[in-house]
Amino acid sequence: MHNIVYSVVVPLYNEELVVKESYKRLKDVMDTTCENYEIIFINDGSIDKTRNITEELCNKDEKIKLINFSRNFGHQCAITAGMENSVGKAVIVIDADLQDPPEVMLEMIKKWKQGYDVVYGKRAKREGESFFKKFTAKSFYRLLKNMTSIDIPVDTGDFRLIDRKVCNTLNSLPERNRYVRGLVSWVGYKQTFVEFVRHERFAGDSKYPLKKMMKLAFDGITSF
Repeated sequence: MHNIVYSVVVPLYNEELVVKESYKRLKDVMDTTCENYEIIFINDGSIDKTRNITEELCNKDEKIKLINFSRNFGHQCAITAGMENSVGKAVIVIDADLQDPPEVMLEMIKKWKQGYDVVYGKRAKREGESFFKKFTAKSFYRLLKNMTSIDIPVDTGDFRLIDRKVCNTLNSLPERNRYVRGLVSWVGYKQTFVEFVRHERFAGDSKYPLKKMMKLAFDGITSF
């Protein structure tokens, strides 16, 4: 494939129940752009049928790429690997669970074409999440914002579009325990957001239990 405009980076960890639907939704959305794209799935050491299902998708669709990790290295490592192997003029990071609606990517693309280098998704509402999850997430974002001079947007995750030059800058950074959304804010460039309603998971369980949430929070705080 030549002249790829969009690279969609999708981390996977034990997503056998959702990966086919995720692929379908992503493909339906990206086909409407009428521009070349690639979808990069990163299998982060899944122990279910995620790898087999995704390999079948790759065999049927040349726009699909698959990176298989030797073990579970974590969400931030998976995102990093996807960005390092992307070639698109714009890179969109989105989880496979469909909590972040793929259709919002079209709004991000509009903002990018207006001249923005980073367009992140800002959650106006979070459906299907416990009070504890919402409270701790809200508290962490605000704590981190108050602890650092870097303007890290609150109520955002890793769902965002970044321009190729931003991606290249991120790929050049030496950090190992990465807090990607913080690094995106740190590198600067022209940034904006689109608001959306975050949905319940399409299927399966959350891949961010309390232990992983605390590790991500610790990495974010110690990094910034």
